[in-house]
Amino acid sequence: MPGQLDLNLLRVFDALLCEGSVTAASERLNLSVPATSRALGRLRRTMGDPILVRAGRGLAPTPFALRTAPRVRSLLDQAEALINADREITVAELQRTFTIRINDGVAATLVTTAVDAVSAAPGVTLRFVTEGTESIEALRDGSIDLDVGVGDEDAPDIHDAVLYRERLVGVVRAGSALGRRRSPTLAQLCRYPHVSASRRGRARGPLDDALAAAGLHRHVAVVVPTSAVAALLVSASDYVGLIPQRLAEQYGRTLGIRWFPIPADLPEIDVRLHWHTRLDADPAQRWLRDTIREALSAPGIG
Repeated sequence: MPGQLDLNLLRVFDALLCEGSVTAASERLNLSVPATSRALGRLRRTMGDPILVRAGRGLAPTPFALRTAPRVRSLLDQAEALINADREITVAELQRTFTIRINDGVAATLVTTAVDAVSAAPGVTLRFVTEGTESIEALRDGSIDLDVGVGDEDAPDIHDAVLYRERLVGVVRAGSALGRRRSPTLAQLCRYPHVSASRRGRARGPLDDALAAAGLHRHVAVVVPTSAVAALLVSASDYVGLIPQRLAEQYGRTLGIRWFPIPADLPEIDVRLHWHTRLDADPAQRWLRDTIREALSAPGIG
């Protein structure tokens, strides 16, 4: 880089890239708009790049800024952890944005629990993003703070903890002929078309193996990207769906669907929380991890 950067300029860079606006970044940083604009000018001179350029009515980051943003976020996280090491935090005064990558299959239920759990910290913003990719590089470069999903990363710099164990259950429209049966058999389930929830577009899953072992076969008529979409489709049709039990329990009555255990030995799934070792001792992130885990283990949850 042509010049030297101080930590405050890196904070301005991070805010500008997150907000995409000088005005919004100034509010986030508690600076005036002119001061933030002057800081952007210093960043441009120091980095030798425009950082943000006009795009229609808004601003868009340059390719250089997009490549640099994760590294800046990582540096800021490390500086924060160094400064706050061994410090106690005051939750009510905490000002922090946490980016959480979350599996679509658990988002509908976990997000509401997490938001309720951190309500005691009004200065905290939870920014949830969909998976798209399961690469652990996003944890390493600071693009995300936490990763919630079913993967089990085997890397020395990635920590993880089991949040809860999940199982898939069958769902049907409560008013349908199948919905009036207390415990449908596998053969009865195969008489109706199925909807498969798969972000990768897969129609086949563990249920098909169990059906094949019993000499049965189902017809998957629709493949949708998320369990939430599958639940909505089931609520308006005679399709059979498989969705996480927590989702069925929380929204089944509202959607007018009924859930039931599948009479087959389907594998249970561990939903895990992952984070990078860089933030393992960070008081604010440790508070968030502990808060979410405690909320999910509270009576009546799950």
